[in-house]
Amino acid sequence: MFILITYDVSTGDAAGRKRLRRVAKLCVNYGVRVQNSVFECQADAAQWRVLKEKLLREIDSESDSLRFYYLNDNQRAKAEHHGAKETIKVDEPLIL
Repeated sequence: MFILITYDVSTGDAAGRKRLRRVAKLCVNYGVRVQNSVFECQADAAQWRVLKEKLLREIDSESDSLRFYYLNDNQRAKAEHHGAKETIKVDEPLIL
């Protein structure tokens, strides 16, 4: 499945900055950063359950927020990109 993950973590204190780093690190393990707090992720159902559970444990639900957008291939194909960051397809091999 293809998931767009967005988050807003309060960074007003050291604990918030630490949570922000941990959330970003979890997302990097499963997808590609397309904006500062936006990731395109590709995962099967089992991987998604694990990632979602980890993300929900990391945030402070009183001051942080997470949004998950579940997209199918048709919706993904309709996405447009403009600007500086190059588009990377998360479901294809990445050759460095």
